[in-house]
Amino acid sequence: MQLIDEILLNEITQEACGSPRLRMNHNLHASLDDKVQRLLNAMEPGTMLPIHRHKDTDETYIILRGKLDVKVYSEQKECIASYRLDPAEGKFGIHIPANSWHNVEILGKGTVIFEVKEGPYLPLNEEDIMIV
Repeated sequence: MQLIDEILLNEITQEACGSPRLRMNHNLHASLDDKVQRLLNAMEPGTMLPIHRHKDTDETYIILRGKLDVKVYSEQKECIASYRLDPAEGKFGIHIPANSWHNVEILGKGTVIFEVKEGPYLPLNEEDIMIV
């Protein structure tokens, strides 16, 4: 069992702050081969997440604390939508369908999301990263 509490969120956030990427995953699944990937993702402002897609996998974010924008892009590399996740505004999560181009911009220190997507884990291919 894994209790998800403020102590755990603080530990992951501290690791993210010390990481050159300014983010840190805390996997709740046992293996990268699991059929469902469940993780806490602590991210700090300034972390760089490319515009990307998961061709065959839906993705769901639930924000536990902090604030971020999820941006959605067209095939023509235009931002077509932006969604703010902020518990203080009553906006707690987003479901991103497979093959949707997206990225996130972190707006608040100590931001942590609960993320779920189908497994197994596969690193992004070049064709799944949009260069603008």
